[in-house]
Formats: sequence, structure tokens, C-alpha cells
Amino acid sequence: MHIGIVGLGLIGASLALDWRRGGHRITGVSRSETTIAIAGKRGVIDQGGTAVSLLAGCDVVVLCVPLDRLVPMAAAVCPHLQPDAILTDVGSVKAPLVEAIIPLWSGFIGGHPMAGTAEQGIQAAQSQLFRQRPYVLTPTAQTQPQQLAQLQTLVEELGAQVLLCDPHVHDRAVAWISHLPIWVSAALLGAVQQESDPEIIALAQQLASSGWRDTTRVGGGNPELGVCLAHYNREHLLRGLYQYRQELNQVIAMIEQQDMTALTTYLQKNQRTRTQFEDRHQTQEQDNNHI
Repeated sequence: MHIGIVGLGLIGASLALDWRRGGHRITGVSRSETTIAIAGKRGVIDQGGTAVSLLAGCDVVVLCVPLDRLVPMAAAVCPHLQPDAILTDVGSVKAPLVEAIIPLWSGFIGGHPMAGTAEQGIQAAQSQLFRQRPYVLTPTAQTQPQQLAQLQTLVEELGAQVLLCDPHVHDRAVAWISHLPIWVSAALLGAVQQESDPEIIALAQQLASSGWRDTTRVGGGNPELGVCLAHYNREHLLRGLYQYRQELNQVIAMIEQQDMTALTTYLQKNQRTRTQFEDRHQTQEQDNNHI
């Protein structure tokens, strides 16, 4: 197929790498001529440039730009698409974007690959980034079955696990496991800054190890991403934050009351909960290994 990739950062370029190596023709579009040059030199794309008109002959176009640029980019791209082209994206929020883009292009199918690294940009692109990772597609009542099947096949070629779900269901689920952790982690970083004793802060910085790094990694990441998630998935993020605040209040009460039995029971319950999430992930990987 002829696939257009708009935005050649980590996700867009990694998609292009795998699909091109699978025999598909890739046209890349980026705001940066330098990025296009690097993509050509690395064998990420067959052709590319800064003009969205290059996408005119594409069978599938994937929008790999930040959340706040997705709708404007879709509006710019749609006039150049052939009538039966499939338009999709990789945004981590789906419902508001699907609702905004479907009126522009009925062949839009929301997508969200659950993969990534701490590095960004085309230099961080890698093959098999999506292998054995969930890749969500959010078809609507307007989605043509044939187009969904074509897009699903392309995703499966990446070695990813395709999950089909309603856009609103997607947003509520990722609020718990992706968006809420960012702001919980950010709040922890903010709380530490309230320590007024420089000596305590200096020692804490020296002692900080893997537990601190793991807990604060997402909260100390890309500010633009965190703000976009708060804007586009506000309802579900707030629901999670309110519930998290209630949990913190319960923990505070148990510690204030020195109720060690209740604290032990609470941690044992959470230990089982975490194991359930880990077991599900491991089972998915084992299933994929047998495909």
C-alpha cells in the first residue's frame, strides 16, 4: 500500500520503518526539511517533503503529530486525500478527536499504539517498537468494515496486538493507567519542592535511586504532553484524581490512627491488584509469542 506519515518523530518514523521494510511505499511529511533529509538517509521513507499535497495518492494516512495539532492537521490533509483513503492517528486521547475529525473525513479511524521510549524525535526511531504491544483502534458506526479490516491488517503487520473499542471507553481506561500516573507523579515532584531545608533536599537527591526514578519518570517528562492530556481528557482525568485523593485521605487516616493492621491489609490488597495487571501483560506477551 501507499502510506503517508505526517510527523516523523519517534512514533511516526518507527511506523514508517516497519511498514517500509514490509514492502509498503512510504511518503513522509514533516515541518522540518532536516527531518525529511534524515528520514531519507535512514531509509525511513521513500519520498517526503513539507507539503501535505504529497499525500494525494496515499491509501492510508497516519497523523503522528501532538494532540493539539491533530484536528488542524486533519483539516489541512483531508482536501488532498483520494475518496477511499483511510485516515488515522496515534493520539493518546480518542473521543474528542474522533468527534472533531469524523465530520471532516468519514474514513477516519482513531488509533493509539501503546508503545514508546524516553527518547523523542526521528533519531530515536526504531524497528519493532510496536511488537507485542497493544494498539487500539476506535471505529465508529460510520466506519466501513473493509477499511477497518485493511487498517487492522497493517497494524498486525507491526506485530502489535489490535484492540477494538469505543473512543470513550478508551479514554476512561487510559486515564487510569497513563494520564493519572503522569499527574500523580508530577504532584509528588511538586510536594518534594515544598521541603524548606536545603540540607534535606541535598541528601534526598544523593539518596534517590530506582524507586524514585520509576515513580517520578512520567511526571518529569514532556510538559506539553501532560497539559494536552489534562485538556483533552479532562473529565476522566479529574474522576481519577478525585478518587486518588480519597485514597490518600484513607491512607493518611490509617497512619494517623497508627492502625498497622488496616495498613497491612491495604497494602496486601494493592499487591494483589498490581499482580493482576502484571499477569495480564505477561499473558499477552506469551500469547503473542505463539502467533
